[in-house]
Amino acid sequence: MSIATPPSPDSLPSTRPYLIRALHDWCTENGFTPYLAVAVDGSTQVPLEYVRNQEIVLNVSFDATSSLRLGNDWIEFKARFGGVAREIMVPVDHVIAIYAKENGQGMAFPMPTPAEIPAEKPVLGLAPVPQGTGSDEPSPPASPASGGSAPRRPTLTRVK
Repeated sequence: MSIATPPSPDSLPSTRPYLIRALHDWCTENGFTPYLAVAVDGSTQVPLEYVRNQEIVLNVSFDATSSLRLGNDWIEFKARFGGVAREIMVPVDHVIAIYAKENGQGMAFPMPTPAEIPAEKPVLGLAPVPQGTGSDEPSPPASPASGGSAPRRPTLTRVK
């Protein structure tokens, strides 16, 4: 009788995709909106204009997406951003959190390291904004003033 040795931790698949699917199901079944926080780099395909501090938050509810696929290596779906349909592709290792919008319950994951970029698919770029000819297309953001500084966020002023 031989004793089987357990597999080494390095040879086991990541639990991250399974936890993401479980929390997505939990959110959906309980009427919550599942959001993904994703670290953005060259291996992600997301709309560049919504990226802040190399991160983006994505609504991955069935109402906001089509063709949602929560795979073991990639999360892929189609969604509309500002009325423009986009294809989104995110490596599972780049998901840094999944949570319910309504109450914040969910799970955070460690930030990805450069070695975690999957080799199965080619490195993708950030999705550029398509240039439409219709009048219903949003106008591009205004360029910064000639001082070279970034545009300032609009503020509200209380008027009595």
